[in-house]
Amino acid sequence: MSGLQRSGRLGLGIVGAGHVGPVLGVALAGAGHAVVGISAVSAASRERAEAMLPQVPVLEVPVLIERSELVILAVPDAELPGLVAGLAATGTWQPGQIVLHTAPGYGVDVLRPAAAAGAIPLAVHPALDFTGTSLDVTRLAESWFAVTAPAAVLPIAQALVVEMGGEPVVVAEADRPAYAEAIATATAFSRSIVEQSTGILREIGVESPGSFLSSLVRSAVDNALTRAGAAPAIDVEGVLEAMREDRTSRRDRPSRPGEGDPGDDGRGWFLGGH
Repeated sequence: MSGLQRSGRLGLGIVGAGHVGPVLGVALAGAGHAVVGISAVSAASRERAEAMLPQVPVLEVPVLIERSELVILAVPDAELPGLVAGLAATGTWQPGQIVLHTAPGYGVDVLRPAAAAGAIPLAVHPALDFTGTSLDVTRLAESWFAVTAPAAVLPIAQALVVEMGGEPVVVAEADRPAYAEAIATATAFSRSIVEQSTGILREIGVESPGSFLSSLVRSAVDNALTRAGAAPAIDVEGVLEAMREDRTSRRDRPSRPGEGDPGDDGRGWFLGGH
């Protein structure tokens, strides 16, 4: 823990140049850590790494880890176990090295092969829908992070989150799958509702439907989150069923003169207050 409260820096290596890794790299660099390298395979990921972390070298993963005191594994959930185990099999992990992954569905058990080599395992997931741009760096300061770690090193995970401007919330190892489900549900449901609503407005000729709904959606979500402590959980299946019933009723309802669109796909779902 003293290393995070010092005037010195940690050498940071980032495995994965998707939407998350470079953003966390920028945030930690802003806190005084030195980004020693990043791994990037595709052309798009290389471009993102260059845009977000100019002058930071793109390195092969084994070389990157060898040079790093703090390694961020910003890879998809499905790739994480094989990556950690494979690097352990080749003796890449180093004693005392901090290994932090960002996959919401795993705690620190997935890092057991690295921990067996003496690495310090941390699971840190920012509850943010990333764009992979500098906009996310600002948003991190308004975000909560789920942190999971052995008790002895939990303060390290919490300190790193604070350095990025976020708020750490401890999530137990056994609760990570449920946490991941909550994150996926909130993200997918929010996107679906916005896509349906903007689609309807676009069909009736509203220009820039995203901008049109921006204040409404943000205020509705803010109000819902404010009431979240006392409100019951959203019945997602119930809402979807209501949407299906509404679609059917709108399709079967007789049209009045001048009403109806032969191209209507039945996506009738709207926000309203009564």
